[in-house]
Amino acid sequence: MELIMFSFSTIEAYHHWLADNPDGCQIAVKHYLARIEENKQLNAFLEVFAEEALQRAKTLDEKRKAGKVCGKLHGVVISLKDVIAYKGHCLSAASKILAGFTSIYNATVVEKLLAEDAILIGRNNCDEFAMGSTNEHSAFGKVLNARDTSRVPGGSSGGSAVAVQAGLVMASLGSDTGGSVRQPADFCGILGLKPTYGRVSRYGLIAYASSFDQIGIFGLTVPDVARVLEVISGPDEFDSTVARRPLPAIGLGRDDLQQKYRIAYFKEAMTHPGLDPEIGETILRRLEEWRFAGHIVEALDFELFDYIAPAYYVLTTAEASSNLARYDGVRYGYRTGEEDLDLTEFYKRTRSEGFGREVKRRILLGTFVLSAGYYDAYFTKAQQVRRLLMDHTNLIFKDFDILILPTFPSTAFAHGENISDPIAMYLADIYTVYANLTGIPGISLPLFTHTNGMPFGVQAMTSRFNELSLLQFSHQMMQQ
Repeated sequence: MELIMFSFSTIEAYHHWLADNPDGCQIAVKHYLARIEENKQLNAFLEVFAEEALQRAKTLDEKRKAGKVCGKLHGVVISLKDVIAYKGHCLSAASKILAGFTSIYNATVVEKLLAEDAILIGRNNCDEFAMGSTNEHSAFGKVLNARDTSRVPGGSSGGSAVAVQAGLVMASLGSDTGGSVRQPADFCGILGLKPTYGRVSRYGLIAYASSFDQIGIFGLTVPDVARVLEVISGPDEFDSTVARRPLPAIGLGRDDLQQKYRIAYFKEAMTHPGLDPEIGETILRRLEEWRFAGHIVEALDFELFDYIAPAYYVLTTAEASSNLARYDGVRYGYRTGEEDLDLTEFYKRTRSEGFGREVKRRILLGTFVLSAGYYDAYFTKAQQVRRLLMDHTNLIFKDFDILILPTFPSTAFAHGENISDPIAMYLADIYTVYANLTGIPGISLPLFTHTNGMPFGVQAMTSRFNELSLLQFSHQMMQQ
């Protein structure tokens, strides 16, 4: 095979290039394997499936040469966050407690990617059990932001975001429980989509908080993200929470660039004292530009804004306490090496040694809010707030097409800067957790650069199962 230079812009352009390059998939995989090796200091990958990816690339090249019908993601090089099951491959959720565990089945999204000819090149580092906003809570070391390695990439899907940011893959999958796709996308200057809860099967996704978790997508362009979403969405007999309604064909043509939208934003979000003034002013200026361009833009009072983050952390930690009870060292994963322990002590030692500090903190919080005497005071109240948020959200989308919020209060900060103040980090999720509480889709659009040199974006949301409008709006905004 002759040496051919390779560069990636979009999946569509890549597919046109493959038509003229019989060994194109192999060329692409070799390019990305070299890129991953050159950038291994970023620690974005926990494992690279080099031989397997090369063999699959060869098979796909032969399929194309034989004139067979190719899948929607033919030859597209994708990586998986280390919470998504891939049969025969390690799956650890970046935790010591799952050391040595190999998945015995494929997640539904993996089955769908493979069915459409994708190439899975490796598993990405993340915050342990998807709990964190910095990717400093991994048992296998922190991930570095490729834009500035002294800064965090965001979390929990930091490795997946950096893999796209640094050009190590064409697209990647992460998971988003409270912003874990959108926030690292914001910090890394790429696109990050959280679909509607129930749009994509969670079968094969390691659970953090089951009524919040959703598999999301990182990419460089809106059409690429839309294409991956079309592949991985849809009904699944293994996940009863997945909606049976089909995803409409996502057209992103020239006509979509002329459409006018009714856009809302929360006054409380833009005047919040924790928001970086430059981020707030920049987003407000952009909203004015959109109004001048013919869109309807209105500020809304949202009296429940200050209840969003507290309700989220009460509910998600409660669900985490329940979901993570299964990791006890009896059947798989890490177990304490000490002998002659009774069962209770064995559980205590195994879980104390196997889980990291942040995971233990959230398990304890969740156990507390579920305990007798506190259940009604915290968990029940948080559920009531969630119901109110959903009702208010439904009313908003009767009058508006798009809801705009900042993605995060600041740009990417230095490693270690906020690790000693977990409460501050929890409260900083105020803009992203709203979409998970209400189940609506959200996307972070990389539109801006701060005077400190780091990227930041804006978060757009639509009503449930309205990814079509969300992506059409996003495509228009990315063209400006």
